[in-house]
Order: sequence, then C-alpha cells, then structure tokens
Amino acid sequence: MALAEAGTTRKADVAAARRDAAPGVAPGSGQSFRDRLADGQPCPMCPELVVVPAGQFTMGSPSNEPERLEGESQLEVSIGRPFAVGKFAVTFDEWDACVADGGCNGYRPGDLGWGRGKRPVVNVNWEDAKAYAAWLSAKTGETYRLPAEAEREYAMRAGTTTPFWWGSSISTSQANYNGNYTYPSGGSKGEYRMRTVPVDDFEASPWGLHQMHGNVWEWTEDCWNDGNSGNPGNGEARTDADCGRHVIRGGSFYNSPAFLRAARRYWYATVIRNANIGFRLVRTINP
Repeated sequence: MALAEAGTTRKADVAAARRDAAPGVAPGSGQSFRDRLADGQPCPMCPELVVVPAGQFTMGSPSNEPERLEGESQLEVSIGRPFAVGKFAVTFDEWDACVADGGCNGYRPGDLGWGRGKRPVVNVNWEDAKAYAAWLSAKTGETYRLPAEAEREYAMRAGTTTPFWWGSSISTSQANYNGNYTYPSGGSKGEYRMRTVPVDDFEASPWGLHQMHGNVWEWTEDCWNDGNSGNPGNGEARTDADCGRHVIRGGSFYNSPAFLRAARRYWYATVIRNANIGFRLVRTINP
C-alpha cells in the first residue's frame, strides 16, 4: 500500500492504549483518548478520539481513477497542526446521553427499528450535529466541531493515495455498502445489509479510525461547492458558497461502492434529516 511521505503513522503507534485526557491535553499522534468533563471528572459519554498528525496530502482523484467525477480535481493540501478525530461516528448511545443531559435541543431521532446503542446516530441534519458539538464543548471545555471537508478526506486516506485506505478495490467484508454493485466494475458482488451496523464493525484504518468508508455519510463543516477548485488548501472549511447545502463524505450502506471512494464528494440539504447520514466530530488540539 502506497503511503504519503508526510502525515503517516505506524499501525503499532495507533494500537497504543486509550486513556482519559487531562483538561486541555491530548496524547501524541496515533493515540486514542477520551476527554474529561470540565471539572476534571471522567466523561464516559464523551466520544473516543484519535490524534491525527499534521501533514500534507493530495485532495481529489487522479484522472485515471475509475468512476472519477469532474468535481474531484486534485489539490495539494497542507494540514499545519494535529487534530483529534472521532474514532467512530457518533453513536445513538452518545446522542441519547446528550438529550438526557438537556442538550441537542431535546431531539431524539428514530432508529428505524434497527437498534440504537453502538449504531451510528442517523436522522440528524447538519444543525443537529452542530448542536451536539456545542453541548460536548460546553461539557468538556474543549472545542468540538464538524471536520472541514479537507480534514475529512485527509483522515479518511490515512496517508494513502488509493480510492480506499486499504487499496483500489472493495468488498463487503471491508465496509457496509450496497453489495449489488462492484468497484471497480467486473468484481465480485457481495452482501447488501440494507441498514447500518455498529460503529466498531470492520477493521480500523492505519490511523485507528473506523468506517471512514461506508455505513453512513458524515456531515462536514463546508458549504457546498461544485469542485475542489477554490479550496484554501490549508484544512480550513469553505463557507463562501451554497450554505443551504453542506458537504457529506464517506458513502453509506445504501450506496454503490464508487460513492465510498476517498475523493467522492456529495451534498445534502442542511435542514433535512436522512436515515443514511450521521456525523463524527473533530476536536481542536491547542498548541
């Protein structure tokens, strides 16, 4: 598997034991941790996070990538500082803890009968995700937010340059998507589960992140632009376009595998809730 020279992390480093972080402190790159509450007490409802290193990567897809779209033009991006990313998409358990604590505007999304617990929370729009981030920031005293689109692709690639972090093809043993379709074309079909699966299913990426491809689309901070042209190239979100729509990344259980490619961009209306869209947060790491 080809790895970019910058921003890589050894698998052994990612396997480091999780620990609770002291307020304002995060472990080094590749380590996982969970924030404490602002008063220093443990926060069992806080999402587990993984520190992603600073580095550089090529956003978008090469011209010869199968099923590439015009809006995936390549752009060099430099991520100047490490940041922490949710090891998993935010779960129903984590969302329900927010509601029980009086946060998230009291909204309790339905689970379509699939089950709650460790499945990713769905039927949450962009504004719902922002409400959860605000609640968690208030509880911990840290800055939680949605990832910028560039940050999401950077973390998704985990130092690789292929359509998926594990390579150039995909099977339903690696991710949750519509297995009636193949990528690249002519491959073997697989299972179509027709629903979400728990967030800890499937192998973690080399950077210790689970299901960056598939299961649910994930909201980003960025307003929708038709392509990568104009992206600032520094990991910042774009807020200068159609903010009635926001960028989603990663593909879902409902989609064909081409939608799960690292470079694939898509959008959804900011205020609409859908059964195949969830989110994960990033947490700013102070210098």
